[in-house]
Amino acid sequence: MSNGGADDAAYIKLVSNDGFVFHIHKSVARGSGAVRNLLSSSGQFKESQTNEFNFRDIRGPILEKVCQYLYYKHKYDQTWTEIPEFPIEPEIALELLMTADFLDV
Repeated sequence: MSNGGADDAAYIKLVSNDGFVFHIHKSVARGSGAVRNLLSSSGQFKESQTNEFNFRDIRGPILEKVCQYLYYKHKYDQTWTEIPEFPIEPEIALELLMTADFLDV
């Protein structure tokens, strides 16, 4: 149960079409242009008020991989060290690419 504290406001909820739920930090989620635009819409979209994003066309395993990539991107965004390769399983590559394009990742 949430206490309504400042930490709750720092996270958003992403829900896949098959009911998987992912809570990620807003600063990480802003790595997606689509999510960033919805968050900065000043109340024009219910998602900017509820911090909950439901994706009717994205399966749980694909959304999970997108969340992993957003954290990876956030971690290595402004680093000068060698960046390790982000692993993508070949069987999900095409679906992941289409989802990344849709989410502007």
